[in-house]
Amino acid sequence: MTGPGPMAGALPSRVDPARVHALIVGVEKYDAGSGWELPGPARDAVAFHRLLRAAGVPDAQLRLHLAPLPPYVPDIPYLPADHATLRRVLVRELPASQGDILWVWWGGHGVLDRAGRLRLFCADAHAADKLGIDLDSALTRYTGDAVPGFAEQLWIVDACETFEEDLAFREQLPPDALPVGRPDLVHRQTVLRAAGRGRAAANDPVRATGLFSDVLLALLADRAALLPAPPDPEELFPAVRSRIAALREAGRTLQHPEIQLRSPERTEYLAPVGPAPGTRPPSPLQRAVEALLVYPLMGDPVERQTVVAALDPHVTAMLPRHTRARTDATGMLNALARHHPDALWELFDAVVSVDDDPDRKDELGVALREFAASVRRPRDRK
Repeated sequence: MTGPGPMAGALPSRVDPARVHALIVGVEKYDAGSGWELPGPARDAVAFHRLLRAAGVPDAQLRLHLAPLPPYVPDIPYLPADHATLRRVLVRELPASQGDILWVWWGGHGVLDRAGRLRLFCADAHAADKLGIDLDSALTRYTGDAVPGFAEQLWIVDACETFEEDLAFREQLPPDALPVGRPDLVHRQTVLRAAGRGRAAANDPVRATGLFSDVLLALLADRAALLPAPPDPEELFPAVRSRIAALREAGRTLQHPEIQLRSPERTEYLAPVGPAPGTRPPSPLQRAVEALLVYPLMGDPVERQTVVAALDPHVTAMLPRHTRARTDATGMLNALARHHPDALWELFDAVVSVDDDPDRKDELGVALREFAASVRRPRDRK
């Protein structure tokens, strides 16, 4: 790869939908019986399928594997979600496909095994035979020469990460890793996981959706104009964290989503939302940047420029600009606060005139007030 791909901010016009593939899995019903029933993942998977199909990805490249729970009957064709089928797709079929971008969406039950690896249970999982896909080995396989294509990948997993030891299984989960090849310097992989280590991923049985899936689907729908290119994860994830944090504060979940970035340049986890015990809380600047980045428009360079163009030309002439949204937002906020603090509220007005979501608006207002109060203009310093 000679340069940054879609995850690093490429425009959606550069993405050929014919070069995009997806594996979309939603498992609601298991051979283990009614105690494992989980209304929501199949419906979420179908909603995600529709987003990519509307973005022009051919039907033949959208592999939809479901185990729906009655009375839900999907209105589009789908394939089974048993272990043998999904393993065959991951090991044989997808690696043989010609493509540049791979989306993987998986909703259903999961568990962290005793080695700390996330197992995603398949529809034929039974109490006596807990069949599942080893996600960690799948991720490793797809960053090596066993998968020659799909240089850009986004994996979205809405599943529990409860410890196997806490579930009191009578038998330990057997090893079931996928075969892997040699690592290479080609693939860029982003992995969004709903729950966080040792935590459950909440499901809304009334609305029949996973809370994490519901958040992701809404955010991706906001960014529909950018699809089928994967969004820049460092612009998407702050919005995910913010919305899940609001659900935690409302007492609806305890989960802490996480994101891992793997590329030839780096492998890292982005920091979780909120400070860990004994650590410093986010600075006023960090909070203001996060409050801006939860707006989908901030991830689109054209819409971002529309907001900036609404400011006074004397102000915009001195703003430092950058192609990456986070760097751009940080530079703008620092410059406005130090040299044109009143323009922070012009920025607020410009943003909310494009997107008037009340929750985002309230948080942005509070964050900007806190940030403005934390910064003294150069002439006020002693």
